Amino acid sequence: MKASPVTVAALARQIAARVTAFGGGHPARVAVDGAPTAGAADLAEAAAGVLRDEGVPALHIAAGMFLRAASLRLERGRTNPDAYYEDWLDLRALTREVLGPAGPGGTGRVLPSLWDPVTDRATRAAYVTVPAHGAVIVSGVFLLGAGLGFDVAVHLMQSDAALTRRLPAELGWTVPAYGRYRDEVMPEYQADVVVRADDPRHPAVVTAL
Repeated sequence: MKASPVTVAALARQIAARVTAFGGGHPARVAVDGAPTAGAADLAEAAAGVLRDEGVPALHIAAGMFLRAASLRLERGRTNPDAYYEDWLDLRALTREVLGPAGPGGTGRVLPSLWDPVTDRATRAAYVTVPAHGAVIVSGVFLLGAGLGFDVAVHLMQSDAALTRRLPAELGWTVPAYGRYRDEVMPEYQADVVVRADDPRHPAVVTAL
């Protein structure tokens, strides 16, 4: 595997360049896929900021605000890694409220958030209309290989050692879920841009797998 070091700012500009080159007739739907320890949310927001500075409307959406209700996602227990991988993210809601409307033939009217996992209640967020030349950037975990309609996909890789080291101790039970994702989906082969993010402050773009 060959990787070229890059700054976070330069990486954000690379993602923004892919968006501006998209030209699909609808907002570019971008996935920034990676564990919380890989800095996916920060990178997604940085890319959205670059686009806004260039006059391109860009909306960053956290997939973690599209979780299923606690009664569903915690049905197999609060620390079940298989449930974390299979049951937590509401794929249908993310498609219905974000990726579908932003896709071909869609209205461009997307919902920035649906469910607050802390209060376990609907966020009651207002819909936002993203024009065809804009972008919707979704950050979160397990976004690839699930049939979600993304036009550009970025995957942030982390070694098991880096993931384990950076995860808060109370989230150590999630490690096997990331292992399943890596082995079953092989997200590095699903993505347009692959980034080594063992230290998210010093990423490196993978140029050859």
